[in-house]
Amino acid sequence: MKLLLLLLVFCGSSLVAAYHNPHWRAGSSVIVHLFEWKWSDIAKECETFLAPNGYAGVQISPPNENFLESINNRPWSERYQPMSYKLITRSGNEAEFADMTRRCNAVGVRIYPDIVVNHMSSMSGFGVGGSYGHVDHGEFPGVPYTLNDFNNPRCNMDWNNPPTLRNCELDTLRDLNQTQENVRTAISNYMNHLIDLGVAGFRMDVMKHMWPQDLTVIWSRLKNLNVNHGFAANSRPFVVGEVYDDQVISGSEYWHLGTTTEFRYPNAIARSFRGQDALKWLQSFGEGWNFHPSQYVLSFVTNHDTQREGLFSYKEGRLYKMAVAFHLAWPYGIPRIMSSYFFDTKSQGPPHDGNYNTVSPTFGPNGECNDNKWVCEHRWFQTINMVAFRNTVANAPVANWWDNGDNQIAFSRGNRGFIIFNGQYRVDLNVHIFTGLPAGHYCDLASGSLRVNYCTGKMINVASDGYASIFLSSEDVEGYIALSVDARY
Repeated sequence: MKLLLLLLVFCGSSLVAAYHNPHWRAGSSVIVHLFEWKWSDIAKECETFLAPNGYAGVQISPPNENFLESINNRPWSERYQPMSYKLITRSGNEAEFADMTRRCNAVGVRIYPDIVVNHMSSMSGFGVGGSYGHVDHGEFPGVPYTLNDFNNPRCNMDWNNPPTLRNCELDTLRDLNQTQENVRTAISNYMNHLIDLGVAGFRMDVMKHMWPQDLTVIWSRLKNLNVNHGFAANSRPFVVGEVYDDQVISGSEYWHLGTTTEFRYPNAIARSFRGQDALKWLQSFGEGWNFHPSQYVLSFVTNHDTQREGLFSYKEGRLYKMAVAFHLAWPYGIPRIMSSYFFDTKSQGPPHDGNYNTVSPTFGPNGECNDNKWVCEHRWFQTINMVAFRNTVANAPVANWWDNGDNQIAFSRGNRGFIIFNGQYRVDLNVHIFTGLPAGHYCDLASGSLRVNYCTGKMINVASDGYASIFLSSEDVEGYIALSVDARY
């Protein structure tokens, strides 16, 4: 009996751990959210840019059919108004989706679609693929769903009451009842179809608004990942759930189902790099701040929601680059970075032509987006270099912490990398500091890159004793200097 119990515990813990494995190829890391990109553009980006630069995966926008709000007004939020689980959106159709997963997996870049199964559309009418839905009648024949598949009667959420958070409607979106067998079957069939097409896992939209016990049943029906796309036999899909912890719901309720989004991370990192909290306190950032254990966390500086709420975005330039650099240098959670398009209003959809068809990004000679429509933060050379930094330091521990008692900080990642920040307002940083690195001429990854035997930006000399003299003006274009053993000569 004792042996049987031990086997059950071992098998159960192994299954749970499986949902936390993003299935990255060796030597790569970091997920990039290519928000509202077309499938054909993502396929090309995997082959020509992401794989060569060490990116590990892509979070994509919801691939299922959504409500067509208006031919003359197509906000980003329409992607979160499901009409059916048919694979047809402004990003592409099923054939283009399958081509994307095939091509990206072939070069070792994993695909994680955003899954919207808490609800259906809040509006009656037609979807982008022609499916019809009637909200008040609870009719979505494209799935098909009928009135009995929804939580009835319709109700408004009380944010301090967990049952209403999970059984009532989020912003009038028609709330599905995941206790219903038809709903469980439809959701698992949808996700299994995506697994067959080669996805590595899922980002679960508004996971906190679904009961964990219902999702546990649905997860038990999911297939293993498709070995024909290069996944090991018996691999379970990676899952990250959108769970915003509050006083009544905790991410820990969902850890047996995968990782969860640690929203305290972007809130805290924004305060730190905006100067509202001293950078010195980042010495224990993560679990030392009572955040969730690292193995259960997807970490991020901003996402498609928070950047529109003013939390942090590309619009803050230097401060934002510093925050992203810290994020990629600091070992906490599975890192996901944002790749945006320019927006002036919260609801603004992706770049489009006169018929509201999404247009592809174009790139200049430096590799960055050059059309004043797509931001493409993942192509900024500073971001590319910090992804390389993270791949180089791998699992090396944080060491050699230094701070000036305020907003100038530095640390190494073992003897593989070193980074230093000057967040001190109108105060230059000028130190002779121990880096923990082997001797050599190092290219600063914030101001340039290594080119055979010279740096396109600053060069920092590390002496045989591991010390370096570093000057970082408070007026410098970049507020940090990053050194990696793979960028020295």
